[in-house]
Amino acid sequence: MNEWRQLRKFNVPQELLILFYSAIIQSVLCSSISVWFGSATIQDRNRRQRIARSAERIIGSSLPSILNLYTSRVRKRAGRITADPSHPGHKLFQLLPSGRRYRALYAKTTRHRNSFFPRPSLS
Repeated sequence: MNEWRQLRKFNVPQELLILFYSAIIQSVLCSSISVWFGSATIQDRNRRQRIARSAERIIGSSLPSILNLYTSRVRKRAGRITADPSHPGHKLFQLLPSGRRYRALYAKTTRHRNSFFPRPSLS
């Protein structure tokens, strides 16, 4: 965060600040987001979102929320799994008749319910 403030102080263009956010901060905030975000507590999610909001204030432009990043990455990952018939999780994804959402998997335990595979149907 200190680096951003320094860049802002030196009047670096807003486009470069956004690129810095995307390359450095967002990559750290969202590393393996499709794995951990589903089971993260609300407090953990809010902490990550607070960092993104402070980045918005420093940059002076709106940035995607952590939830939006999670949703887009989960959908992208589910799309890659459904496109690859040799993937072990390929059979777990069945599109509903609407063609927009995936069928929700039955999960007995909270651990399985919060894992990646049931999530694309909920996003």
